Amino acid sequence: MKINGGIRYCEKGLTASLRAMHVQSELIGMYNENVTGFDKIGYQRKDPVVSSFTEFIGVHGLSQTIDDKVGRIAMSDNPLDLALAEKGYFQILTKDGIKLTRDGRFKLDKEGNLLTIEDDKVLSNAGVPIKLHVVPEQLKDIKINSKGLVSVFNKNTNKLESVAYIGVVDSNGVVVMSPQVKQGYNEFSNVSLQTEFISMMPVIRNFEANRQIFMIQNQNLSKVISQLGTTS
Repeated sequence: MKINGGIRYCEKGLTASLRAMHVQSELIGMYNENVTGFDKIGYQRKDPVVSSFTEFIGVHGLSQTIDDKVGRIAMSDNPLDLALAEKGYFQILTKDGIKLTRDGRFKLDKEGNLLTIEDDKVLSNAGVPIKLHVVPEQLKDIKINSKGLVSVFNKNTNKLESVAYIGVVDSNGVVVMSPQVKQGYNEFSNVSLQTEFISMMPVIRNFEANRQIFMIQNQNLSKVISQLGTTS
């Protein structure tokens, strides 16, 4: 006795072409997003992931992963601009709860609160907002070492006094012990334009190939319909 088994999958060519073009359009959009984020501070490249069954289930088989490599670090004129030379994220308190970011462009309000450029509070490694007990006249009186320790020069005591450690964690929320904080620097994206364009080219070619197939099938279908109309 011989037993044969298997899976057979048949569908219309027009449907397959349309689904393929939809998937490739989404992929092109992902690469375009990376290109757009090239000059954004703190932006991390998103890497498209294509599952094994994407050709059958379409865009539902697509997902993304975050490339957490350190981006391009450049000097800044603002003493409260911080960059991380290691993998990790700053913790900030927003209206929607605690968020993670690599955008270290911070500022100080009149009360001494350390804030992001969007007025979100920067958290310490203890999970509480950082507030300086002394508001300096000049930002250069604020010092932040490589471990994230914030200190401020107190003119009354003529000493550099510690405030708190900036909370730097990994993607799982675990504290990074040696974040290598760089004061007076900005971290731009980790996107390589050459890599994005090279990755995009085969996707564009596949899109064009499926578009040509779709047009051929559509023309053939139109001819069949026309001939059936003539016959009747």
